[in-house]
Amino acid sequence: GAPEPVPFGVKMVAPVIMAYGNDEQKQRFLPDILESNVWWCQGYSEPNAGSDLASLKTTAVREGNHYIVNGAKTWNTYGQYADWIFCLVRTDNTVKKQEGISFLLIDMKSEGVSHKPIYLLDGHAEVNEIFFDDVKVPVENLIGEENKGWTYAKVLLTHERTNISGVPRGKRRMRGLKRIAAETDDGFGNSMIENQTFRNRLANIEIELKALEYVELRTLASVSAGKAPGPESSILKIVGTELAQKIDEIFVDLAAYHSLPFVPEQFEDGFQGAPIGPGNSAAFALTYFNNRKASIYGGSNEIQRNIICKAVLGL
Repeated sequence: GAPEPVPFGVKMVAPVIMAYGNDEQKQRFLPDILESNVWWCQGYSEPNAGSDLASLKTTAVREGNHYIVNGAKTWNTYGQYADWIFCLVRTDNTVKKQEGISFLLIDMKSEGVSHKPIYLLDGHAEVNEIFFDDVKVPVENLIGEENKGWTYAKVLLTHERTNISGVPRGKRRMRGLKRIAAETDDGFGNSMIENQTFRNRLANIEIELKALEYVELRTLASVSAGKAPGPESSILKIVGTELAQKIDEIFVDLAAYHSLPFVPEQFEDGFQGAPIGPGNSAAFALTYFNNRKASIYGGSNEIQRNIICKAVLGL
């Protein structure tokens, strides 16, 4: 199939620009987002503001026709490639923390913007720290009203959480699981796909995946009717990420010790060595460990459960 677009543009900042941007901003940014001509990244989390995002300290002080931005963002995914960053900044320190936040669009090529890679266990820099040192940002890059950014940020997060559900990806991975299980011996002369205990695990995952799909379809139908995704998107985020982790666990269990070796050369063009284990076993453990983050990013699943309790169940 077609490669998945980078989510930060079309799936995150675009809905905010469509809902709260002015006509000039829509004409300036949306066409390039739609065509994936511009790479966006997210400037939300800070070293001391993760789950408690409203405690962010990055400041934007207005001086004439510009804001002067100072501060740092962290866990910024693929920011080293980004052209632009949508950023939450503090524009008023005298009010309740949620009420003094604004939503700025910042050109990553601006003087004073720098980044530092955060290397993961596999040696790759998937995430970064982004630093702003007296960065001048034109006032026309402010989305909506000053100090209303928390409202816009929450709208963006509902779109992000809706997209994290990953139903199509889950279906594709389940097909891969079945294919590999059919080629893997269970130790008793049968394939794993014939093992009843294993089949029960697959069946439970498929039932949950189907239920998640219908919740997602109801959410999309609501969006198609002109409504914004609500707090119900937290359900999609929780179930989608935890299902993905369950699928990861089955992949690792299926490959057993074959999932342990990490041979980076296997991922390079022209590799001539024999594959280790069934399917692409070399990636199973890497995917398992990397995807542990899924229940944390976009707002941890513990936070999502609190949102559901308060905003959906009224507890």
